[in-house]
Amino acid sequence: MKYILHAFFIILIALVTFFGLGPVLFADGAARERVLTSIVLILIYALLGFGYWMSIKLINRK
Repeated sequence: MKYILHAFFIILIALVTFFGLGPVLFADGAARERVLTSIVLILIYALLGFGYWMSIKLINRK
């Protein structure tokens, strides 16, 4: 179960990185658009990190 959880979060983080950082780094839009996208990405990473931390904590408790 623990390996499935690790794999799930690794895949999620890889997808967010691929589809999130690409538009930030290679965007032709304005700087404001890049900053807004970066802020959203930071929030998504924070939510994923918190979810991962809580999941590991829950798995280790059992």
